[in-house]
Amino acid sequence: MTFKPARLLIALIAVVAAPAFAQNIAVVNGKAIPTSRVDAVVKQVVAQGQQPDSPQLRELIKKDLIGREVMMQEAEKQGFGKDATVKTQLENARQAIIINALVADFVKKNPVKDADIKAEYDKFTAQAGDKEFHVRHILVETEAEANAVITKLKGGAKFEELAKTSKDTGSASNGGDLDWATPSSFPKAFSDAFVALAKGQVTEKAVQTPNGFHVIKVDDIRPAKLPTLEEVKPQIAEALTQKKLQAFQEEMVKKAKVQ
Repeated sequence: MTFKPARLLIALIAVVAAPAFAQNIAVVNGKAIPTSRVDAVVKQVVAQGQQPDSPQLRELIKKDLIGREVMMQEAEKQGFGKDATVKTQLENARQAIIINALVADFVKKNPVKDADIKAEYDKFTAQAGDKEFHVRHILVETEAEANAVITKLKGGAKFEELAKTSKDTGSASNGGDLDWATPSSFPKAFSDAFVALAKGQVTEKAVQTPNGFHVIKVDDIRPAKLPTLEEVKPQIAEALTQKKLQAFQEEMVKKAKVQ
C-alpha cells in the first residue's frame, strides 16, 4: 500500500502532534494546560491526606484548571495583569514562593538534632522547677497601698475580700486567684517572692514588678506536672528550627550591602 502525498502529510502531522496533546489536559482558546499541573495538584492533595489519587479526582482538578484558565484569560483581557496593585501582589507572592523554597532547603540541610531538643527540654524543666504553686495576689499602685493591705491581713482581714480592690481586674473578682503555675510562668521578682513562702503564707513586704506592687499569698504547693519530652518534642523542634532560620537570616543581612 502506498500513501498519496496528502495522506502522507496528514499521517506525519498526527505522529508529531500526538505526544504534544498527551502532555496537555486541555487547550483553552489556544492556551495549553499541561498535564504536569494536574499531577502537581494531585500530589499536593494526596500528601495532605485529603483523598487518594483517582480518575474522579483528576477530572475535578481538570475542570478547576480549565475554569481558572478561562478566568485568567478574561482578567488579562480586561487589563488586570497590568494593574499596579496586582503587580505588587504578584511580586510578593513570587518572593514568598522562592523564599519558602530556600527555607525548605535550609531546614533539610540543617536539621535539628535530638541532642539539641533534649538539651532544650532539660533547660526548660530546670527553669520550671519541680514544684507548682497555687497563688493569689493583690495588685495596687503604690508601695504604701501594698503595706496597708499587708497590715489589714495581719489584723485578720480576708485575702479574698481585699483582692476585690486589686488593679488586676482579671483575678480581682476571683479573690486574686492566679491558679496553679510554675515559678517560670511569672516575672522573676514575683516568683522569687512566693517560692520563699510556705503553704498559707503571705509576703511580708510589697513585691514590685512593672505592673505595680503586689501582695502575694500561696494557697498550696504540689509536685510539678511537667510534660514529657515526647509530648513537647515537636514544639521544641519547631522553636529550634525557627531559631536557626532567624540566625541564618540575620547572617545574610549582615553580609548584604544595605544603603
